[in-house]
Amino acid sequence: MLSYNIIFEKIRFALENLNFTRKPEELYNPISYTLSLGGKRLRPVLCLMACDMFGGKIEDAVPAALGLEIFHNFTLLHDDIMDEAPIRRGKQSVYKKWNTNVAILSGDTMMALAYGQIMETPENIHSQVFQVFNQTAIEVCEGQQYDMDFETAENVDIEDYLEMIRLKTAVLLAGSLKIGAMIGGAVTEDAKNLYRFGENIGIAFQLKDDLLDVFSDEQKFGKKTGGDILTNKKTYLYLKAFELAKGEILETLNILFDGNQNNDTDKIKGVIEVYEQLNIKQLTDDLIDKYYQRAMSSLEKVNVDDSRKMELIKFAEGLKGREY
Repeated sequence: MLSYNIIFEKIRFALENLNFTRKPEELYNPISYTLSLGGKRLRPVLCLMACDMFGGKIEDAVPAALGLEIFHNFTLLHDDIMDEAPIRRGKQSVYKKWNTNVAILSGDTMMALAYGQIMETPENIHSQVFQVFNQTAIEVCEGQQYDMDFETAENVDIEDYLEMIRLKTAVLLAGSLKIGAMIGGAVTEDAKNLYRFGENIGIAFQLKDDLLDVFSDEQKFGKKTGGDILTNKKTYLYLKAFELAKGEILETLNILFDGNQNNDTDKIKGVIEVYEQLNIKQLTDDLIDKYYQRAMSSLEKVNVDDSRKMELIKFAEGLKGREY
């Protein structure tokens, strides 16, 4: 099995060698800029890792891996417009650096480029890979719509939220693994189990992000904590707190989230105090562990030698063990 670092370098090299020198520059420069901003490259790495797990040729999976990464970055480019987010990975987001129209059109082009990469999949599994990618792309968009709907919805329950993050975040990790497994020659049941592994680890990953947003050390996490609190984002922590809160604690939560707080620091501090009273941190950790265990159970069912699963196991442990 190739290590995560070796696979990451293969992806980095392949991305750097993509050629976006076509005209007009105003269309393609934002694409090059977006892909140069870095990131964890989780999706293409997982695609190649899955291919390697089943003894497939890594080179056969590189185009699909690039397609998955281009698609992921396309979604971020459009998300930044919808969220009015001026910063992406420490740099200006595309719509801020250029303008909204450029960002929309460059994003649309990235979607087409992603499909172009998927089309380079080996012919014997071309249609199957295309179907997985297409279904995944649709589900990611469904997840984004649910996320936007939740901003104004009065009644969002925890199951709604978990389904939203499954669609918006987890299915792309799962789809990346399944596509890599298919290219690597996995049988149908193994590819399905690897998909379930990715789906569950993806949900755990997003729940951990929600937790880190509230309880992390800002220097370790890499961004200011409490952002979800300030925007009244309906995360698992938020929903669980309102589910458990009674009496004065519920009144306090309603006051803190009523949108009339004058001081951001006081709002974050107040919400965290309520979360601590309700043991929200531990409850979230427990749910993360539940999805982690489900993921590991699915990985255990994949019919390859345990030694070929070690890189994925280390990957999963790394996501679960991210420090506060």
